[in-house]
Amino acid sequence: MKMHLNVTGRVQGVGFRYTTHQIAIEIGLTGTVKNEDDGSVTIEAVGTKEQLDAFLEKLNKPKNSFARVDHIQQYEDPSIKDFKQFKVVY
Repeated sequence: MKMHLNVTGRVQGVGFRYTTHQIAIEIGLTGTVKNEDDGSVTIEAVGTKEQLDAFLEKLNKPKNSFARVDHIQQYEDPSIKDFKQFKVVY
């Protein structure tokens, strides 16, 4: 599955991208995470349904006490390319 996620809340300037990267690596996803100009974070994630479900569950309850997730907009996006790894985009 290929999912496009847009995360809003307190997700910039608090290590959210780093935490997201760590979770994705732990679960075995590939893709990207990057900050957006509007204060949100965009994630392109590629993996199995089970991996993506686990990823979403962990994103909704960040272990990073500085981050707060208010909403995750998500949709399946088959146009997302296949990645070799998960990386932070600056």
